[in-house]
Amino acid sequence: MGMKQDYKTDVFSSRFTLLLSVLGIAIGTGNIWRFPRIIAQNGGGTFIIPWIFFLFTWSIPLIIIEFSIGRKTRKGTAAAVGKLIGNNYLWMGAFVGFCSMAIMFYYSVVMGWCLHYAIAAGTGTLHAVNFEQYWTGFSGSFYKPLIYHFLAMVLAVAVTLRGIARGIEKANLILIPLLFFILLFAAAKSLTLPGSLDGLRFLFIPKLNELLNYKIWLEALSQSAWSTGAGWGLILTYAVYMKRNEDIVVNSVVTGIGDSIVSLLAALAIIPIIFSLLPHDQVDVVLSSGNTGLTFIWIPQLFEKIEGGYVLMLLFFITLCCAALSSLIAMVELVTRIFMDAGISRKKAVYTIGLIGFLCGIPSALKIEFLNNQDWTWGLGLLLNGVFFTYVVIQYGSTRFRKELINSEGTALRVGRWFEYTVRFIIPLEFVCVIGWWFWQSVTVFEPQEWWNPFHTTSIGTCIMQWGSVIIILLLLNRWLCKKMLA
Repeated sequence: MGMKQDYKTDVFSSRFTLLLSVLGIAIGTGNIWRFPRIIAQNGGGTFIIPWIFFLFTWSIPLIIIEFSIGRKTRKGTAAAVGKLIGNNYLWMGAFVGFCSMAIMFYYSVVMGWCLHYAIAAGTGTLHAVNFEQYWTGFSGSFYKPLIYHFLAMVLAVAVTLRGIARGIEKANLILIPLLFFILLFAAAKSLTLPGSLDGLRFLFIPKLNELLNYKIWLEALSQSAWSTGAGWGLILTYAVYMKRNEDIVVNSVVTGIGDSIVSLLAALAIIPIIFSLLPHDQVDVVLSSGNTGLTFIWIPQLFEKIEGGYVLMLLFFITLCCAALSSLIAMVELVTRIFMDAGISRKKAVYTIGLIGFLCGIPSALKIEFLNNQDWTWGLGLLLNGVFFTYVVIQYGSTRFRKELINSEGTALRVGRWFEYTVRFIIPLEFVCVIGWWFWQSVTVFEPQEWWNPFHTTSIGTCIMQWGSVIIILLLLNRWLCKKMLA
């Protein structure tokens, strides 16, 4: 398969398989372990209102941008930006790619945790254990997280190595429907529990006075940005392999809404159980235990108390594995596409990325504090990616971008002038608000004494140091990268 021809011969076979694969990007562990916790901590049904608002003012516009750029340029994130708005900006697309690669390093560790728990649930190892001690023993082990991190990378490499049609498409044809049906079953089971209606009311009946709470809006924007895959560059990468006449706007809306449905199903599977089995004064304790505490300590304890709970526990961790693997595959493919743009064969690129991914993930596998630092730094980096994508549109010309790249052949649902205002004003304003809020959290809550320190886990200093270092290196390499990718 030639480097320049692969997107013509190795394409998604249909809109259905493209959408399943893009949903595989959007649906990750954030839907299943973060969303239920965040919605429960931020007003339940009240949270849904701003969350849907930001779906249409941040996530879907950025998904439209990614689809449009990928289809137009047929390049990975770095070369795509350089090809579209000029060589001087290639570094910007390279930063987008690096950000997702940096997330890949620790995301495979998280998938390894899910894989371990799925195997443990399936073999009966999790029967009648102290889940807090079990988690501490596993996560504190020197070799176990490393082994499962390695297995996660091997699985993602094995799929990506086979390309789009024979690998990624076929994997997502299994992973995403399986994930969806397991969540449907878990939600149905959850709603049969006594007292579960309290959880249902909490999830879907908003308290309108709470909409005045700015924190709910900022948490909703953060969740929308991190959950849908918008701004990661992953959707742009898959769009390289889409057919010319695909409807970008319809695909983007389906992706955003599909991701939201899965998030709500995950909440339906978990929140009613918490309300059913725990006294109300203990609910806050569970929800404040963080993503890992909720997922690996509290949820197994709650499942244990339900008839057939061990089966539900196994299905829950299988769901997490499916979600994590479908996203991890996309991250490996993103970097693979960048390497291929530089003239490297798919086989060599995938093996190289697999090795780099394993080696660079070792610190996160051995030390959770390091993983938390990377999650903080590059999770916020994704918000910066969103602004970079809007800058690309503005530099290209927002009206020209809308008419030529979005409302082109095959587009039934056409985008109006609202898109231009969203890109030029709303998304930048949302970025300033949400990044400002997270930095303020660093100063006042996370690191009040050391917010400036670049070596503290959740400081502003660590973001500035790591982002700045990468940007400076990419600026210095920009001309060389242009020669490799755009010659």
